Amino acid sequence: MAAPDIANTWGDIRQGVKDAEVLIGQKQYNLAMIKSRQVLELMVNYLCSNAAVAEEDLASSIDSLYDCQWIDKTTCEHYHKIRMLGNKAVHEGNDDAYDANQAYHLLSQEVYTFANEYKSKRGRPSSGSSKRTASRPAGNRSQGGRSTSGRGSSGRGSSSRNQRGPSSSRSRRRPPSQGFSVSPVDLIRLGLAVAVIVIIVVLVRVLNPNKPDEEKETSASAPTETFAPVTEPSTTAPVPIETMAETTPAPVYKISADILNVRSEPSTAGEKLGTLENGTIVDYVEDYDDEWAIINFNGQQAYVNKQFLTHD
Repeated sequence: MAAPDIANTWGDIRQGVKDAEVLIGQKQYNLAMIKSRQVLELMVNYLCSNAAVAEEDLASSIDSLYDCQWIDKTTCEHYHKIRMLGNKAVHEGNDDAYDANQAYHLLSQEVYTFANEYKSKRGRPSSGSSKRTASRPAGNRSQGGRSTSGRGSSGRGSSSRNQRGPSSSRSRRRPPSQGFSVSPVDLIRLGLAVAVIVIIVVLVRVLNPNKPDEEKETSASAPTETFAPVTEPSTTAPVPIETMAETTPAPVYKISADILNVRSEPSTAGEKLGTLENGTIVDYVEDYDDEWAIINFNGQQAYVNKQFLTHD
């Protein structure tokens, strides 16, 4: 498969991100999520062309890129989230502002990563290969009747989901850290502050030289009186334990979405354990984080999206 021109692909990606931002500003949230999914397809198609991956749909392509270690787990989850929000906008007419902003936010992060790791390398030239190319063995993979070959003439060995390359190959780029430096101006300011503190301490000692001694004499000359505790009979009848305890009913959590997926992990890539319909009362356990909540589902703990839980 011939790799697409990175210059044209990058131009389409940048324009797509701008279009999604404009659509959100116009409150056309449905179209913004669809546009975000289209930009995602451009990035995935480009990566699949370079990784020699050929799949029938977008979801399988994303999973194959993760299996071949061309994207890390975080990027894989972001891709799937953008894809699902776009599908929901296309098939269900979703026009939610929160979903549109979430899709655009995740897309912006991944486009930034894509630009740093792929656009700057102009399609991974064979001479002087980067660390990420060297650390990604891509061999034959077989899963559910699909096979993905390695990178052709590169002669790479086979890889599986359990054999990952160095973690540094999938890490996001960070700017180099700068060492701590102190300028002469900072040293002068520090010296002035110390001098002011010393002067204040000296002035206090000079103006009140005998104050500590006077306080000691005053405290020593004061007579010490002891008072025996006076106990008075209590005239208050004991309060029954039942009246002291206040019972607060536990909140009842219900599903607010038409159909809510229940997953085995706090991620959209987690295994789907089942679904809950609107108005279903769930056995709420606790919040997992700002996005997911833990519930008891069919005798085990599972995860659901918090934004679709309401309580009385």
